[in-house]
Amino acid sequence: MKPVQLASIALLAAVPFAVQAQGSGPNDAQIAAIVVTANQVDIDAGKLAEARSHDKDVRAFGKMMVTDHTGVNKAAVELVSKLHVKPEDSPTAESLKKGGEENVAHLKTLKGHGFDTAYIDHEVAYHQSVIDAMDKTLIPDAQNAELKALLVKVRPAFVAHLDHAKELQAKLGKK
Repeated sequence: MKPVQLASIALLAAVPFAVQAQGSGPNDAQIAAIVVTANQVDIDAGKLAEARSHDKDVRAFGKMMVTDHTGVNKAAVELVSKLHVKPEDSPTAESLKKGGEENVAHLKTLKGHGFDTAYIDHEVAYHQSVIDAMDKTLIPDAQNAELKALLVKVRPAFVAHLDHAKELQAKLGKK
Protein backbone atom coordinates (compact mmCIF):
# COMPACT_ATOMS: atom_id res chain seq x y z
CA MET A 1 0.00 0.00 0.00
CA LYS A 2 1.13 3.52 -0.73
CA PRO A 3 1.71 5.98 2.15
CA VAL A 4 -1.26 8.18 1.20
CA GLN A 5 -3.55 5.16 1.13
CA LEU A 6 -2.26 3.96 4.49
CA ALA A 7 -2.74 7.42 5.95
CA SER A 8 -6.33 7.55 4.68
CA ILE A 9 -7.12 4.14 6.13
CA ALA A 10 -5.47 5.10 9.44
CA LEU A 11 -7.54 8.30 9.51
CA LEU A 12 -10.72 6.33 8.94
CA ALA A 13 -9.84 3.80 11.61
CA ALA A 14 -9.48 6.70 14.04
CA VAL A 15 -12.98 8.07 13.33
CA PRO A 16 -14.70 6.25 16.21
CA PHE A 17 -11.99 7.47 18.61
CA ALA A 18 -12.09 11.03 17.26
CA VAL A 19 -15.83 11.12 17.85
CA GLN A 20 -15.38 9.88 21.42
CA ALA A 21 -12.49 12.27 22.09
CA GLN A 22 -14.84 15.26 21.85
CA GLY A 23 -15.78 14.77 25.46
CA SER A 24 -19.17 13.42 26.34
CA GLY A 25 -19.73 12.50 22.71
CA PRO A 26 -21.27 14.39 19.83
CA ASN A 27 -24.61 16.12 20.16
CA ASP A 28 -27.42 15.56 17.65
CA ALA A 29 -26.39 18.53 15.50
CA GLN A 30 -22.83 17.18 15.30
CA ILE A 31 -24.09 13.67 14.58
CA ALA A 32 -26.17 15.07 11.70
CA ALA A 33 -23.08 16.78 10.26
CA ILE A 34 -21.01 13.61 10.65
CA VAL A 35 -23.67 11.54 8.87
CA VAL A 36 -23.99 13.99 5.97
CA THR A 37 -20.21 14.33 5.63
CA ALA A 38 -19.58 10.57 5.78
CA ASN A 39 -22.15 9.99 3.06
CA GLN A 40 -20.79 12.82 0.89
CA VAL A 41 -17.29 11.36 1.12
CA ASP A 42 -18.59 8.06 -0.27
CA ILE A 43 -20.67 9.81 -2.93
CA ASP A 44 -17.59 11.69 -4.20
CA ALA A 45 -15.46 8.53 -4.35
CA GLY A 46 -18.33 6.59 -5.95
CA LYS A 47 -18.71 9.18 -8.72
CA LEU A 48 -15.00 8.87 -9.45
CA ALA A 49 -15.25 5.08 -9.58
CA GLU A 50 -18.20 5.32 -11.98
CA ALA A 51 -16.15 7.53 -14.28
CA ARG A 52 -12.70 5.93 -13.99
CA SER A 53 -13.03 2.21 -13.38
CA HIS A 54 -12.64 -0.21 -16.26
CA ASP A 55 -14.21 -3.02 -14.22
CA LYS A 56 -17.99 -3.22 -14.66
CA ASP A 57 -18.51 -4.51 -11.12
CA VAL A 58 -16.46 -1.68 -9.59
CA ARG A 59 -18.37 0.87 -11.70
CA ALA A 60 -21.66 -0.67 -10.58
CA PHE A 61 -20.51 -0.55 -6.95
CA GLY A 62 -19.54 3.12 -7.33
CA LYS A 63 -22.96 3.87 -8.81
CA MET A 64 -24.64 2.05 -5.93
CA MET A 65 -22.60 4.12 -3.44
CA VAL A 66 -23.74 7.34 -5.12
CA THR A 67 -27.38 6.24 -5.19
CA ASP A 68 -27.58 4.77 -1.69
CA HIS A 69 -25.58 7.45 0.10
CA THR A 70 -27.46 10.22 -1.69
CA GLY A 71 -30.66 8.63 -0.40
CA VAL A 72 -29.34 8.51 3.17
CA ASN A 73 -28.26 12.14 2.95
CA LYS A 74 -31.67 13.15 1.63
CA ALA A 75 -33.37 11.39 4.56
CA ALA A 76 -30.93 12.95 7.05
CA VAL A 77 -31.42 16.47 5.65
CA GLU A 78 -35.21 16.05 5.67
CA LEU A 79 -35.09 14.87 9.28
CA VAL A 80 -32.87 17.69 10.57
CA SER A 81 -35.03 20.21 8.72
CA LYS A 82 -38.14 18.74 10.32
CA LEU A 83 -36.49 18.84 13.74
CA HIS A 84 -35.14 22.36 13.15
CA VAL A 85 -31.61 21.15 13.86
CA LYS A 86 -28.75 22.81 12.04
CA PRO A 87 -25.88 20.37 11.43
CA GLU A 88 -22.91 21.52 13.49
CA ASP A 89 -19.34 21.01 12.35
CA SER A 90 -17.03 19.02 14.58
CA PRO A 91 -13.45 17.76 14.44
CA THR A 92 -14.81 14.39 13.31
CA ALA A 93 -16.77 15.85 10.40
CA GLU A 94 -13.73 17.92 9.40
CA SER A 95 -11.47 14.84 9.56
CA LEU A 96 -13.91 12.88 7.43
CA LYS A 97 -14.05 15.65 4.85
CA LYS A 98 -10.26 16.01 4.73
CA GLY A 99 -9.76 12.25 4.50
CA GLY A 100 -12.32 12.01 1.70
CA GLU A 101 -10.61 14.78 -0.26
CA GLU A 102 -7.22 13.10 0.19
CA ASN A 103 -8.65 9.76 -0.92
CA VAL A 104 -10.18 11.23 -4.09
CA ALA A 105 -6.94 13.09 -4.87
CA HIS A 106 -4.98 9.84 -4.44
CA LEU A 107 -7.44 7.85 -6.57
CA LYS A 108 -7.15 10.43 -9.36
CA THR A 109 -3.46 9.52 -9.67
CA LEU A 110 -4.29 5.86 -10.38
CA LYS A 111 -5.52 3.94 -13.40
CA GLY A 112 -6.79 0.49 -14.26
CA HIS A 113 -6.45 -2.32 -11.75
CA GLY A 114 -4.48 -0.07 -9.38
CA PHE A 115 -7.40 2.36 -9.24
CA ASP A 116 -9.94 -0.42 -8.74
CA THR A 117 -8.05 -2.10 -5.90
CA ALA A 118 -7.27 1.20 -4.14
CA TYR A 119 -10.91 2.31 -4.40
CA ILE A 120 -12.31 -0.99 -3.11
CA ASP A 121 -9.68 -1.34 -0.36
CA HIS A 122 -10.66 2.12 0.83
CA GLU A 123 -14.37 1.25 0.69
CA VAL A 124 -13.81 -1.81 2.87
CA ALA A 125 -11.87 0.19 5.48
CA TYR A 126 -14.25 3.16 5.25
CA HIS A 127 -17.45 1.18 5.69
CA GLN A 128 -15.99 -0.79 8.60
CA SER A 129 -14.93 2.45 10.27
CA VAL A 130 -18.35 4.06 9.75
CA ILE A 131 -20.13 0.97 11.14
CA ASP A 132 -17.85 1.04 14.18
CA ALA A 133 -18.56 4.75 14.70
CA MET A 134 -22.31 4.13 14.38
CA ASP A 135 -22.23 1.25 16.88
CA LYS A 136 -19.88 2.78 19.43
CA THR A 137 -20.79 6.45 19.29
CA LEU A 138 -23.38 7.81 16.86
CA ILE A 139 -26.32 5.53 17.71
CA PRO A 140 -25.65 5.44 21.48
CA ASP A 141 -25.10 9.22 21.68
CA ALA A 142 -28.07 10.28 19.54
CA GLN A 143 -30.59 11.90 21.88
CA ASN A 144 -33.42 12.44 19.43
CA ALA A 145 -35.43 9.25 18.91
CA GLU A 146 -36.03 9.95 15.20
CA LEU A 147 -32.33 10.57 14.54
CA LYS A 148 -31.42 7.39 16.41
CA ALA A 149 -34.09 5.48 14.43
CA LEU A 150 -32.68 6.77 11.13
CA LEU A 151 -29.18 5.63 12.09
CA VAL A 152 -30.48 2.21 13.13
CA LYS A 153 -32.52 1.97 9.91
CA VAL A 154 -29.59 2.72 7.57
CA ARG A 155 -27.00 0.61 9.43
CA PRO A 156 -27.89 -2.64 7.55
CA ALA A 157 -27.21 -0.88 4.24
CA PHE A 158 -23.71 0.03 5.44
CA VAL A 159 -23.15 -3.61 6.44
CA ALA A 160 -24.36 -4.76 3.01
CA HIS A 161 -22.01 -2.24 1.36
CA LEU A 162 -19.12 -3.58 3.44
CA ASP A 163 -19.93 -7.18 2.50
CA HIS A 164 -20.21 -6.26 -1.19
CA ALA A 165 -16.92 -4.34 -1.06
CA LYS A 166 -15.19 -7.34 0.57
CA GLU A 167 -16.50 -9.60 -2.24
CA LEU A 168 -15.12 -7.19 -4.84
CA GLN A 169 -11.84 -6.95 -2.93
CA ALA A 170 -11.48 -10.75 -3.07
CA LYS A 171 -12.34 -10.78 -6.78
CA LEU A 172 -9.86 -8.02 -7.59
CA GLY A 173 -7.16 -9.77 -5.58
CA LYS A 174 -7.45 -12.76 -7.91
CA LYS A 175 -6.75 -10.70 -11.03
